[in-house]
Formats: sequence, structure tokens, C-alpha cells
Amino acid sequence: MNSQQKIQLVLENISRVIIGKREVSELSVTALLAGGHILLEDVPGVGKTMLVRALAKSTGANFRRIQFTPDLLPSDVVGVSIYNPKEMNFEFRPGPIMGNIVLADEINRTSPKTQSALLEGMEESSVTVDGETLSIPKPFFVMATQNPIDHEGTYPLPEAQLDRFIMKLKMGYPTQTEEVEVLNSLEHSFPIDDLETVISVEELIDLQKEVKMVHVSDVLKSYIVDLATRTRHDPYVYLGASPRASIALMRVAQAYALMQGRSYVTPDDVQYLAPFVFSHRIILKPEARYEGIHTSDIVKQIILRTKVPVERTVVT
Repeated sequence: MNSQQKIQLVLENISRVIIGKREVSELSVTALLAGGHILLEDVPGVGKTMLVRALAKSTGANFRRIQFTPDLLPSDVVGVSIYNPKEMNFEFRPGPIMGNIVLADEINRTSPKTQSALLEGMEESSVTVDGETLSIPKPFFVMATQNPIDHEGTYPLPEAQLDRFIMKLKMGYPTQTEEVEVLNSLEHSFPIDDLETVISVEELIDLQKEVKMVHVSDVLKSYIVDLATRTRHDPYVYLGASPRASIALMRVAQAYALMQGRSYVTPDDVQYLAPFVFSHRIILKPEARYEGIHTSDIVKQIILRTKVPVERTVVT
């Protein structure tokens, strides 16, 4: 079974639980393969939590959940050292971040101080407790969910943390037909309980390594950097996409190409993925917000105005 077939097995398994959200499922798997993290924003009850649970079950990964609340402390996320009087020493009790696939549920319902507890883990795959650096087991994937910022009792995520998410996605409401299908699937059982593992954690790690071997031509690298640079000079943009965004776009394009069964990235991959990678990293000027302009609109316009490279280097 080749890499593409393994990835399709995971997607088909997820579709047994998540109905009618193939694109979101594909992009979530793309982020996992790319070694990045996802921010999933939408209203409650559209299946955000179920998606990450299905992803964890499909890959046999160790699943952990963090329910963010206003009183959550950083130590509740990374873990804490507790004194053992019998052994007369301190013992580290790992927090829920020490898992393979971590659901950070309603991340914008807690304070920025606690939100920042995820930063080191997401970026370095390690946490520091009492001056000691502890590695997080691989693979490590955080899918954070948040309700729209205008909902009561939410805190905006700081820009530094937004930049750590490789992509930001939205689920959206299902169609009427899809919602009826959801009711039918839940009438007699709960599909997530019967979901089986289709690939092992070791196979997932191998797929992540294979992603890095997907070829990206020099002209495509220049194209990615050109797109990022244009976000920094757009008249409506106060803060454009960072170099980390360029790296993220290249990596998810590699993962997406592997998902399509290719060993090389195309301009179409870059154009399709750029809005998901760049939009949440861009800060607009006040006049742009007053005019009702969204960051995704800016990215799409930049893609249309940027010359697409015609040279395509295919590696077989």
C-alpha cells in the first residue's frame, strides 16, 4: 500500500463520522502530515471536536483533550512537579499537552497567559517545567478550536500564537441533506465509538518524513516568497505574513502534493492553500476593517495579481 492509499484510508475513515466536510478533513490531514497545527474556528455544535477525535482514532495516536476555561492555569496544560513525601523527591506529572494529538478546546475562552502555555510546545515540541526541558512524544499535533470572537466570554488570541498555527479553518453548517444524514447516523449508535485505526503511529511518522522529500522547485519557492512579500506591502495591511508563513505554505504544499499522489509541488497547490495559511497571520489597517475587507480577500487578490511561474520541474 503506497502513501496516497494510506492517506485516503484515513480520510475515508474520518468521513464515516464527519459528514459532508471533505475539504476540512483533507486540510486537517494535510496539516498533520506537514507537522503543523490547526486553528478551527466556528460556532458550537458543528463537529469541531468530533473531527479531531476521528483523526486520532484513525491513526491510533495518543489523544489528549484540554478544555480551556477562564480559570485554567499554565501548569494545567504543561504539567506540574508534586512532592512525594514517601520518596522525598519531586515527581513530574505530565499535563495533557504531552500527547500525540491534542484537542485544545475553546482556546479563546481562557486568558492569554494560559494560551501562551501552548507556544513552546507547538513550536519546539517540548515544554519547560521547573527549568527542565521535556520532549513531547512524536507525532505531535494540536488542533485548537475557538468560537467566533464576537461571542460572549472570549479572548482574542495574541498574534504570536496565531502565527504558530499552520492553517486556520472553518467548518460551516452542513446542508439540509447532510444534516439529515447526520441524524440517521446517530439514530441507533455513535459512529465515533466504532471507528477503527487504519494506519499506525509509526506509519504516520513515516508519512511525515516522506512529506519533506516532496520536491519544490526554485521558481515555486520564489513564488511563495513573492506572495508573502506582497502581503507586507499591501496598502490595506498593517502587518503581513511572516517568513514562518512562507515556510508553512511550502510545507503544507508538500503534504498536499503527497496526498494527491505526486512527488512534486505545483503552482495550483500553492494558490489553493495560500488563503488558509496566510489569512490568519495578516493584520489589517483600521480603514480596511471599516470598509468590511477581510484578510482572505487580500490574499485572494494578491494571488490574482501575482505572476504564476511557468517553469515546472517534475521529479519522478
